[in-house]
Amino acid sequence: SLHIVGHSSPLSLMWRRGPARLAVARARAPRRRMSTASADKVKYFQIYRYDPEQDQKPYMATYPVDLDDCGPMVLDALLKIKNEQDPGLTFRRSCREGICGSCAMNINGTNTLACLCYITPPGETKSAKPIKITPLPHMYVIKDLVPDMSQFYAQYKSIQPWLKTKNPSTDLTTEHLQSKVDRKKLDGMYECILCACCSTSCPSYWWNADTYLGPAVLMQAYRWIEDSRDEFRADRLKDLDDAFKLYRCHTIMNCSKTCPKHLNPGKAVASIKKAIADELH
Repeated sequence: SLHIVGHSSPLSLMWRRGPARLAVARARAPRRRMSTASADKVKYFQIYRYDPEQDQKPYMATYPVDLDDCGPMVLDALLKIKNEQDPGLTFRRSCREGICGSCAMNINGTNTLACLCYITPPGETKSAKPIKITPLPHMYVIKDLVPDMSQFYAQYKSIQPWLKTKNPSTDLTTEHLQSKVDRKKLDGMYECILCACCSTSCPSYWWNADTYLGPAVLMQAYRWIEDSRDEFRADRLKDLDDAFKLYRCHTIMNCSKTCPKHLNPGKAVASIKKAIADELH
């Protein structure tokens, strides 16, 4: 069975199949003692745990980490916890450089990348409050911090994210050139790493994820609409001229606020709406 994590409460169980009984001993996992680390060097991490193979509800487990023996990022702490305390802790990670988007999760209420999120941000003093880590909100959870991205990738595929030409004789063995001015139009869009932080921070996407494409996919759609080398601009705009695919966006702008790459999906969505109004209506 799969579970969805709600935005308002990380333990909200939005959907459940079959009986599930909470194992109190595991749900209230005791804080592990650290004999060699002083108390002021220890940071506690409260992490969402859910195992579909166990007959119990999701719960929050607390882990202590010695900051003197850990890297500065939240991903460093997660790896340390998995390597030294709980091998069963499950999460995605790959590049550690904010490039792959694999380690997207909700940290202290904000969607971000664990590899780019500091345990203690530079210039700030260490807080005694634990760091709370949950999966991306309103997504089906496969296990622990791993959300099911199937719907997100299916929506990305639906916009046909590749160059399309109408001339069948186009030579695909040579570079398809464009001017520097046209190339610059793609800045702020091609850098998207499809981490889904923006889409899963959007209330419209929470309630209409099956029909609304969401800010990440729409920004990628606009990236191809704006590409001077693509010859299907009008067709792409017509495909998006839909009450649910595009117009569920209400410019709440959570997407632009939370993007860990500092992009502006909200602006791209607004640009699509303007292009449709100017060119199709």
